[in-house]
Amino acid sequence: MRDTMNKKKILIVDDDANIAELISLYLTKECFQCEIAEDGETALKLHDSFQPDLMLLDIMLPGIDGYDVCREIRKNHSTPIIMLSAKGEVFDKVLGLELGADDYIIKPFDSKEMVARVKAVLRRYTPAPAPAAPQPEPPKDTESISYTGLSISLSNYSVIYMGKPIEMPPKELELLYFLASHPNQVFTREQLLDQIWGYEYIGETRTVDVHIKRLREKIKDHAEWALSTVWGIGYKFETIPERF
Repeated sequence: MRDTMNKKKILIVDDDANIAELISLYLTKECFQCEIAEDGETALKLHDSFQPDLMLLDIMLPGIDGYDVCREIRKNHSTPIIMLSAKGEVFDKVLGLELGADDYIIKPFDSKEMVARVKAVLRRYTPAPAPAAPQPEPPKDTESISYTGLSISLSNYSVIYMGKPIEMPPKELELLYFLASHPNQVFTREQLLDQIWGYEYIGETRTVDVHIKRLREKIKDHAEWALSTVWGIGYKFETIPERF
């Protein structure tokens, strides 16, 4: 019973029962606890009841498609989502990422790659557990950074903006934290892709633009700092000196 409680929970959403069962088999062998939904409506209900640590979401679903499921979940939750699709066009990938997906796997895929991507996304998003009891002197959060009106913690994956918590998928938060940790330093899209997504991710540099766009929708520039575009190069977290 204890072992089951400690397992990471994966919600598999695919209308092809054979594919869903096969994915479940591979992940169960890797000690994940899996549930399967064959349509978008069931997926949304299971997401609330099962409370998965990660969702594998097919795009082509009966009724509510994968894009709409992703959009609905992102309204209130930051559950990591890996989209599955036979559609490998750049537009489809970008749309999925713009809606809040954390990764995109094209069918047919190798089972080992799928498992590796699941583990990689989960490694990037591991919320800190609630403390069982107050600690006499909690260790200082060494993975946090603060500016006026903005606080980012990589330890518990939280962002406070203008005094309010902001829901943010893992890679959005990691991108913001990385840039804010290197104020006024310019990074190319390739450098950011390598730093945040790592060698495991095979995708276009457009992915970085999509995540910057989503960050700007949630966090507006401040009088003392801004997420700035350096045309022809990339991006930087710019701190603006006070004027007297």
